[in-house]
Amino acid sequence: MQITLQRQPIEEVQTNALIILVFQKRREDRLGLGELFDAGEISGKAFETTLVHNVPGMRARRVLAVGAGQPGKFNAAELRKAVGAAIRHLKSKSITDAAVWLDAAQTGADDVAAAVEGAILGDFETDRYKTDKKDVKPMERFTVAVAEGGPQLDAAVERGRIVAEAQNFTRELANEPSNRLTPMALAGDARRMAEEFGLECEVLDRDRMTQLGMGSLLGVAMGSAEPPALIILRYRPATPHAASVHLGLVGKGVTFDTGGISIKPADGMEKMKYDMSGGAAMIGAMRALAQLKPAIPVTALIPAVENMPGSRAQRPGDIVTSLSGKTIEVINTDAEGRLILADAISYAQKLGCTHLVDAATLTGAIVVALGHIHVGLFANDDALRERVLLAARAEGEKMWHMPLEDDYKDYLKSVFADLPNVGGRYGGAVTAAMFLKEFADPTPWVHLDIAGTAWLDDSKPFLAKGPTGVPLRTMVRLAMDWQ
Repeated sequence: MQITLQRQPIEEVQTNALIILVFQKRREDRLGLGELFDAGEISGKAFETTLVHNVPGMRARRVLAVGAGQPGKFNAAELRKAVGAAIRHLKSKSITDAAVWLDAAQTGADDVAAAVEGAILGDFETDRYKTDKKDVKPMERFTVAVAEGGPQLDAAVERGRIVAEAQNFTRELANEPSNRLTPMALAGDARRMAEEFGLECEVLDRDRMTQLGMGSLLGVAMGSAEPPALIILRYRPATPHAASVHLGLVGKGVTFDTGGISIKPADGMEKMKYDMSGGAAMIGAMRALAQLKPAIPVTALIPAVENMPGSRAQRPGDIVTSLSGKTIEVINTDAEGRLILADAISYAQKLGCTHLVDAATLTGAIVVALGHIHVGLFANDDALRERVLLAARAEGEKMWHMPLEDDYKDYLKSVFADLPNVGGRYGGAVTAAMFLKEFADPTPWVHLDIAGTAWLDDSKPFLAKGPTGVPLRTMVRLAMDWQ
């Protein structure tokens, strides 16, 4: 998609479809839309679309009025969604050239970047493997039109493009079927991305992980014929950061999860290809950061495995020794994500990471607690938690702070090992986080359980069904805003 920024009056914008935002309870008199408001054809309700042809005095061939909801709740995140909804509506009409008009109240850098992101994200489709593709053409040209604005708006266009393309790259990875995206194939994709964008990439194989003592990670991989990989991506700034901060991003990379010996029900198991969404988001975040160049060093670690019930698979009751030296009793082999993350978190500390954030489709319990709206956020450090929440709010990725008190340790007791990998029926998302905390402490650490937010079972007006790319934007903002 060709993205441009134009500074000109609204009447002069030449395009096949000009997107304008309309709000609830705010009559829009411009462009002759007042009559449509009075007739009830336009209400301003979020994502409502009304296409008007041949508006007098306009060079644009059509005007698409898109509902932006209540003015008091409108922000860059809502703008991103509104533009995404507009693009998806126009694509359904085979319109491949569009522009959005941003008035004076919506011409900040974050708004311009959000408009670009909305267009690119809304253009994404999940029909890669369909031979008979639906008759919807991709958007070829998108323009952000403003009356005026400084050079910071041009930089914002480029930032929006970089972040959105990285998010779509993440979505493509998470949407790949597991027969095509094995752990080593994911490592290959990460390596090619690193070469293209100038990152360092290292992949630890089974032998190297055995030498290091990553028994927790390797135990999960035992049941699969596909070898595991620990993917490491490094970004180093040109000038070392004065505070010696080193951010570590850890992402769960289970390319398919049957549950192992504790096998999952067949219903819905086909979606378990997305169990590497946390890892995909961290790879995508590094793609964006390589271009945006934050002031701090960032290292991403993605433990990639397949969790299969093969003849060599680990069994309930097995005891493994993690990289940290702690022993773990495997009560449930379907609680595999925390096992691979434990060793990756420990290795991130060995690499010198001073602050850690992990993202994982970790528990069904977080979906019960928060539904498909919020990411569950757990933290052992208040300052890092607030940094992540601030970044999430700026990017419109909803997160909710969950408890992580020492009282929950009582749920994690084993007679035979230092700790079990599950804590029983109650507080499942919390006990999973408590398990990870045992390996993260004392390093400042945030855990993001994205099991309810990494995948859309149904399409949204602004986003196709399938992977969402959460929490890539938050991770990028976190690194870029670190001072």
